Amino acid sequence: MSPFFEGDNTQKPLDKYYKSSRRPSPLPPLGPIKGVYLPIGASFNYMSHPVDFDVIIVGGGPGGSACARFLGEKGVSVLLLDKASFPRDKTCGDAVSGKSLKVLQELGIKEKVAAKPNGKVKGVLLSAPNGKSFVVSMSKPGEVETNAYCVRREILDNVLFEHATKVCQFRERVQVTGLLKEHSQVVGVKVKDLSLEKEQELRAHLVIGADGATSVVARELQVSQIPSEHNCVAVRGYYENVSGVTDNIELHFVDDLIPGYFWIFPLEGNMCNVGVGMVMQDMQQRKLNLVDEMKKALEKEPFKSRFAHAKLHGDIKGWTLPFGSYKKKLVFDGAMLVGDAACLVDPFTGEGIGNALTSGKLAAQQALLALEKKDFSQTFLQPYEANVWKELGAELDLSYQLQKYSKHKPLINFIFSRAQKNPKIAAALSEMLVNETPREKTLSPLGLVKLLLS
Repeated sequence: MSPFFEGDNTQKPLDKYYKSSRRPSPLPPLGPIKGVYLPIGASFNYMSHPVDFDVIIVGGGPGGSACARFLGEKGVSVLLLDKASFPRDKTCGDAVSGKSLKVLQELGIKEKVAAKPNGKVKGVLLSAPNGKSFVVSMSKPGEVETNAYCVRREILDNVLFEHATKVCQFRERVQVTGLLKEHSQVVGVKVKDLSLEKEQELRAHLVIGADGATSVVARELQVSQIPSEHNCVAVRGYYENVSGVTDNIELHFVDDLIPGYFWIFPLEGNMCNVGVGMVMQDMQQRKLNLVDEMKKALEKEPFKSRFAHAKLHGDIKGWTLPFGSYKKKLVFDGAMLVGDAACLVDPFTGEGIGNALTSGKLAAQQALLALEKKDFSQTFLQPYEANVWKELGAELDLSYQLQKYSKHKPLINFIFSRAQKNPKIAAALSEMLVNETPREKTLSPLGLVKLLLS
């Protein structure tokens, strides 16, 4: 049981607060609703019609599954929807950072994830356009050795999804096509069963959009448009037999790819996640095809010799990453957004799993309070948005500044050259990728300048 909520964590309905207004008869199924049925806890008849669930969560990725678990284990009636059938692949860099591990520990599944096929990560290697590189261990001197992991999303997301659906109901292969509203209040979702080609309306006190970068929920709430300077395009492929792979995450700021970077992340066996990422605005201005740029990088040193005997498994796939440098509205009457749907990807590293898990946890906190107080208004939900920016805002702002620095080759060369000579600079740059500590507590722009000049 998760230590996330203070106090009694035993499963029980919330009807100590109010009586159920759930529809008395079962839903006419599109397809079977699966999972554990928990007595509905939210009984406040906030809408003119009774509800089917306390909370409907759209999207079963890390943010949605974490939110569903945190709520479901407290007896909240949750329906978790996803258009895919698990396990399913998800295009990603696959790195599970220290921040992710912290929430996985709170969920009680850190050890389960660690036992799955993965690449253990003990450090970070960063290289500049001039070839200067340095490696910093994740473990601080004198401390117990710590590991992060690179876990294919097909594996990680399935662990999270299975953990969530032990305490909530779920439906796979269901596409949310729109939101139900009464005036400005979101009161449910319109869904289409992709297997049976049937449509249905489902009602809830709260709808939580965790449906990724192309979120239907965000679109329906009219907050889906993101400026290209706050969006990233990335491509990745799975390669076998890459030489020189260690237990380090590798981030290479390659001359031809600035302001983007090239990565090599170790996976289980002899596999690696290899990819390239670049801000959409820069990619469009330079009229680049990232798949072509990635292949070009592999034909030049220092990568040509390392990939001489490497084999690509499957296709090189692309996706978009909505950066947290763009402060999107996250709360609405009857709805909240989490994860990539909330535009929370780190603007410097491109890591989004940790922020998705964190936002899912924070959304669950606010949802529980809303159910207790019978208030699902935007005003009452607003603390969720405030807590997200309190927890992640300074870190995301700093990452955005670092992303801007990375566009200037001489500056990157200078910083990395100094990092070779000054362990404090190297440690500060590394911690932002792997540490559980919020970044603003370990590094600031002024602090970085002071370190560089020391």
